[in-house]
Amino acid sequence: MDSQLLLLNKTNALIKPPLFSLFAYSKPRNNPSSNFSLGCKLKRVMCAMKSYRLSELSNAEVESLKARPRIDFSSIFGIVNPIVDDVRQRGDDAVKDYTAKFDKVKLDKIVENVSELPDPELEAAVREAFDVAYDNIYVFHLAQKSTEKSVENMKGVRCKRVARSIGSVGLYVPGGTAVLPSTALMLAVPAQIAGCKTVVLATPPSQDGSICKEVLYCAKKAGVTHILKAGGAQAISAMAWGTDSCPKVEKIFGPGNQYVTAAKMILQNSEAMISIDMPAGPSEVLVIADSYASPVHIAADLLSQAEHGPDSQVVLVVAGDGVDMKVIEVEISKQRQSLPRGEYASKALSHSFTVFAHDMVEVSLLFDCFCLDTCNVNPEVACFALLGIGWGLEFLCL
Repeated sequence: MDSQLLLLNKTNALIKPPLFSLFAYSKPRNNPSSNFSLGCKLKRVMCAMKSYRLSELSNAEVESLKARPRIDFSSIFGIVNPIVDDVRQRGDDAVKDYTAKFDKVKLDKIVENVSELPDPELEAAVREAFDVAYDNIYVFHLAQKSTEKSVENMKGVRCKRVARSIGSVGLYVPGGTAVLPSTALMLAVPAQIAGCKTVVLATPPSQDGSICKEVLYCAKKAGVTHILKAGGAQAISAMAWGTDSCPKVEKIFGPGNQYVTAAKMILQNSEAMISIDMPAGPSEVLVIADSYASPVHIAADLLSQAEHGPDSQVVLVVAGDGVDMKVIEVEISKQRQSLPRGEYASKALSHSFTVFAHDMVEVSLLFDCFCLDTCNVNPEVACFALLGIGWGLEFLCL
C-alpha cells in the first residue's frame, strides 16, 4: 500500500510532502522484547516505552529488534478451507449462515447496490473530514496514473506501454472491533481513478444488519458499485467465486485478520483465478523525529497505528539531541486516555519501543533494515538524510 512522508517545519505547518511508493512485502509483526528474555539484554535509556541507544547495540541486538515472528498458517488453513469450499458450493446461503454464526447477524439480503441506497446522514464536521481525506487521497493517486508511452525501438517496430484498469475489484474493509472508513477511501479512490467498472466493497454488517454510515458515505463518494454485508473468509470467498447476488471480481485488495489473509492466500492459488494485493499483517509504523518535531503529532502518529490492535507495532526513532521525551510521554498518555480504543493502544505500546540515534545518518542505517509498512518522518532535514537509502523510495521534487 502506498505511504506518504509527512514533514513539518518549525511552526508545525504542513509542508507539501515528497511522495513515495512502498512495494515491500508485508511481514508478520513482532513483539521486539520476545527475544530479549532469551538472554539478549539490551542497554536501555529510561523511558515509558522500552528504549535503546542505537550506538550501543550490537548487530545481533539490532537484528532482534527488527525481527518479526512467523505465523503458522497450517491450522488456520484447516479452518478457512471448508468455508471457501462451502461458499463456492452454496453461495449466498453459505455467506448468510457464516454471518449469523460469526457476526450474530441474520441477513435477508447480503449485497446492496450502492446507487439504490440513500445518502447517509453525518455530522458536518465528520463529513468535512472525509471530504478532505478524499481530496488528499485522490490527488496523491492521480499523480501515479500513467500515460500511454510509445517507443520506436528499431525502424518499423513500435512498442507501446498501455495501462488498462481491472474490470472488477473487491475491496475488503474490516469491521468487528473497529470500523475503518479510511480504508474504504484508500482502497476505493485508486479504483475510481483507474476506471474499474465493478467495485465490490465487503464489510461486516452492524448488529441491525445495516451498513456503517461512515463507510457507506466513503463508498458512495469513491464510486463503489456494490456493498457485500459480510466479513471474514466468507466475504473474500464470495467475491472470489461470485454468488447469485455478489459479482465475481478479478482482484481483491485490503487488510484483514489472519482468516481474511488465509482466504486470500488460498483463493489466489485456486480455480477462482483471482489475484490479491498482498498477505497483509497487523498494523505498524515507524516515526522519525528530531528537535523540531511536534510532540502532539508524534503521539498522534504512534497511537494512530497502536489503536488498531494489541499486535500492532510502533517504533519511535529519535534523531539527535533536543527531543523532550517526557513531553512526548505525557502527550501519548493524554491522547491515549481520550481514545475509545485506548486499551488496545496500551497493549501495543507495551511491546513497542524507542530508538535513540546520534543523527539522521545513523537513523538511515536502522530505517533501511526495518521495512515497516508505514513511515512518518518529522525531521526538518529528513529528505537529505534518507535520499541515499534503499527501501524502494521515490522522491518527487514538488
